[in-house]
Amino acid sequence: MTEFADLHAGPLPLLLPNAWDVPSALSFVAAGYRAIGTTSLGVAASHGVPDGGQATRESNLTLARSLARLPALVSVDSEDGYSDDPADVAAYVAELSALGVVGVNLEDSTAGRLVEPSAFAAKATAVKQAAPEVFVNARVDTYWFHQDDTVEMTLARATAYVEAGADGIFVPGVRDADTIRALTGALPVPVNVLPVPGRSIADLAALGVRRVSTGSLPYRVSLTAAVAAATAVRDGTTLPASVSYGDLQAGLRTFAGDA
Repeated sequence: MTEFADLHAGPLPLLLPNAWDVPSALSFVAAGYRAIGTTSLGVAASHGVPDGGQATRESNLTLARSLARLPALVSVDSEDGYSDDPADVAAYVAELSALGVVGVNLEDSTAGRLVEPSAFAAKATAVKQAAPEVFVNARVDTYWFHQDDTVEMTLARATAYVEAGADGIFVPGVRDADTIRALTGALPVPVNVLPVPGRSIADLAALGVRRVSTGSLPYRVSLTAAVAAATAVRDGTTLPASVSYGDLQAGLRTFAGDA
C-alpha cells in the first residue's frame, strides 16, 4: 500500500481516473496515469444494470484480474462490499488484494440509504485485519444522498471510520469550499472528493483535498461522445477526435500478449 498511499502526499492531490473496462484503463495508463480506479456505475452500466444494486461483485473481480497485468496501481470501487456481513466484505477485499489490487472504495450506504456508522466501521475493521496492505477509502454518503448532510454528521461518521482503520475518507457530492475545508481540517487522513465545477486541482489542494476521483464522469462523457460521433457522420460535420483504430489494436495486442 505504501506507494499508493504516498501518491496522496504529493504537492497536488492524486488525480485518480476511473476506468470501466480494459480499453479505458489502457487509455489512462497510456496518458501517463500511475494509478487508476474503477467506477461501479461504469462497470454496472456496461453490463446493462443500474449502479448500487450489488450487481458488480463478480464483474469487478473479473476486471481486477485483467487490470492486474497493467503497469499501474489499481483501486476498485466495491460499492458497500456486497454484503452486510463484515467477514464477507473482508474476504472479498482479500480476494481483490490477492489479484494485486492496492485500494478499495467502500461506501456507507446500501440501496441509496445510509447504514448505521457502527455497521460500516465493523466492515472497515474486518477489511484491515484481513488485508492490511489495502488502502481503504471509506465513502461517506451524507452529501451524495442528502441524508444527514451536515459537517457535524459527516465528521462523526468519518471519524468513526478512521478509528476503525480506514486510510482515507471520500465525500462525494460536497462542493462548498467552506464545507470541504472544514472536513479536511478535522480529519487526519487524506480526503477525497469528486471534481468540483470551476475549481482546479490546485484550488482543491488549497482546501486540503488530497485525492480527486473522476468517478463515473469519463464513462458518461464517452456515451455523449459516441452519440456526437454518430451525429457528426449523419450531418456531415467535423468528426470528433478519437484514438485511431491502429493504435487501439496495437495496445490491445500488447495487452493480450502479456496474458
